[in-house]
Amino acid sequence: MSPRNVFELELAELQGKIAGMSYMVEEAYENLFRALAKKEREEIEEIQKNDRNINDLNREIERQCLKLITKQQPIARDLRTISSVLKMVSDIERVGDNVSDMAELLLRINMQPLSIYSSHLEGMVTATKELFANAVEAFVSNDLKASRRVIAGDDVIDTLFNKVKNDIIEALKDEHSNADEYIDMMMLAKYLEKIGDHAVNVAEWQIFRETGEIS
Repeated sequence: MSPRNVFELELAELQGKIAGMSYMVEEAYENLFRALAKKEREEIEEIQKNDRNINDLNREIERQCLKLITKQQPIARDLRTISSVLKMVSDIERVGDNVSDMAELLLRINMQPLSIYSSHLEGMVTATKELFANAVEAFVSNDLKASRRVIAGDDVIDTLFNKVKNDIIEALKDEHSNADEYIDMMMLAKYLEKIGDHAVNVAEWQIFRETGEIS
């Protein structure tokens, strides 16, 4: 097998790994809010522990990227792919961290329904999940139009975040409200907003990989 064919196989393996890592993060996100609905404390605690697996895969992908750059002779488009993957994997790992951080917050509020704190939180959870899933799918399918839709879709999450923020500000005016819990939910909403931002980053790096355009 020629060196070029070997390189292309290794590049395909690399892209498969980042897709697999993305799906791991998606699954953790879905499991977290499913466990919240069922008040399954052990499941939420397990999600926190499993974040180490995502971090390990992140380091493995980074090592493979550096190996491809140093041991092969990638052409310009290949270099774009490798550099995009390095950027993407950082964003995906951060989403995994955000999921773990949200798990801690949900345990701190004793797994109370999100609707207690804001009528917009559950909608924000759904919108954020969909945006990240769409960003991953756009990467896997090399779909530029889908990537651009992801970037535009972040406005929905920003709007929901502002609504949640306003709900929490109003709730904190009530001296009988549990301020600590409301502040924790403000942090959770901020993590959701950050996940939306990371989804946009993944979409932007996908566009760069295919076109060389930098937003």
